[in-house]
Amino acid sequence: MSLTENWPEIRALFKRSFRSSFHYAIATVDKKGEPHITPIGSLILGEPGQGIYFEEFPRQLPQNLQKNQQVCVMAVDSGIGFWLKSLLRGEFPNPPAVRLYGKAGDLRPATEKEIQLWQRRVQRVRFTKGHAMMWAKMSMVREIEFIHMEPVQMGKMTENLWNQK
Repeated sequence: MSLTENWPEIRALFKRSFRSSFHYAIATVDKKGEPHITPIGSLILGEPGQGIYFEEFPRQLPQNLQKNQQVCVMAVDSGIGFWLKSLLRGEFPNPPAVRLYGKAGDLRPATEKEIQLWQRRVQRVRFTKGHAMMWAKMSMVREIEFIHMEPVQMGKMTENLWNQK
């Protein structure tokens, strides 16, 4: 299944996922070989196969990436209306979830453009105390190069949702 061919649908799903849950799940492997999942709300997808995320709060994730830079990111549209309508119809009108597999780069300072993209994403809550405490000064990012995708299949409810090229 082509990551590039499906990139517009992947980006749309990531947008719906963020709106419904404010985060994505990034899986890594620790030094013992055990899986570790970190919620990240700052992932921003760019050109096909490219993304960045701001790394301000995770502790285990950066340690895991020192040894193994492979990641798997999962986005799920958790909107209750989306799920209820889909369950009533017996099919999803859009993919409900996807996994992206890739490799994370080194931690680096964010560019001004990347900071602006992030601030645009969270502008609706910029008046809150939480925004000032958590998101106003995000400054360090990691790039992720996504190599392939894997749809989350749910039987007949998800048949024929992705471009199969």
